[in-house]
Amino acid sequence: MTRYEPAIDLDAIEAIDVHVHIEVDAHGHSSLPPDLVEAASKYFSAGIDRPDLDTVADYYRARRMAAVVFTVDAQTQLQHAALSSEEIADGAARNNDVLIPFGSVDPRKGFAAVERARVLAAEHGVKGFKFHPTVQGFDPSDEAYYPLYEALQEAGVVALFHTGQTGIGAGMRGGRGFKLALSNPILLDGVAADFPDLQIIMAHPSVPWQDEALSVATHKHNTWIDLSGWSPKYFPDQLVRAANSYLKRRILFGSDFPLLTPDRWIADAEKTTLKAEVMPGIMKDNAARLLGLGG
Repeated sequence: MTRYEPAIDLDAIEAIDVHVHIEVDAHGHSSLPPDLVEAASKYFSAGIDRPDLDTVADYYRARRMAAVVFTVDAQTQLQHAALSSEEIADGAARNNDVLIPFGSVDPRKGFAAVERARVLAAEHGVKGFKFHPTVQGFDPSDEAYYPLYEALQEAGVVALFHTGQTGIGAGMRGGRGFKLALSNPILLDGVAADFPDLQIIMAHPSVPWQDEALSVATHKHNTWIDLSGWSPKYFPDQLVRAANSYLKRRILFGSDFPLLTPDRWIADAEKTTLKAEVMPGIMKDNAARLLGLGG
């Protein structure tokens, strides 16, 4: 095991993509069970390429970009073994010129999740943790999860939460039991209040709760918004206004690769009213500041 330490030359890259999924490991194991993979392909109207970590690194290296990579541990909810966050951290260490590892733990595992989060941060060097309340089946505002947030705050790592609707489970019987309301960003307001030194990313345009996300981000300056998962041409007007003005230092570029590629995101962003003067911050500088890159 090699503890991850970043070796990213900020002058040599053009962007930091803060939202990149590792969907399959080196052993061919998928992050999702087969029925969800099939349903997601139908929802997104295409088969999705699911490259392994080293292929992802090559993809971003070729684009002069860095990428935050992670999986989602939802073993309790899905009854499906998660990908190894330790292996993702090790792979990022091999590719530390372009990759930044986030870990994932299953919050419903209680004390075991807290301890594993501590180990992933201290021994493996992960820079944050990814949560998907809908897929993991937990209410992030429940104080039962406060020991986990306390551990993340103490470690000085970032907490990235999926917000808004999701294509995972869409169209399946009862949405496969997944509950969208668990991903309302207003549920993170209390977390941001009670853990003021925990940096929280609210991932995606939070459809249909965009105003809630903007309200939280306006009031709690330890919260950030990433722009992943939607083509920029579909961004709500109020999100674009915020990105152009009062939230411009806490808006982050993210693609949601492999579901949405950075190439498409950038091409579509050029057709929006996002201002040229805010784009360097959104594409790279804000994430570098949040992740403590570049000294």
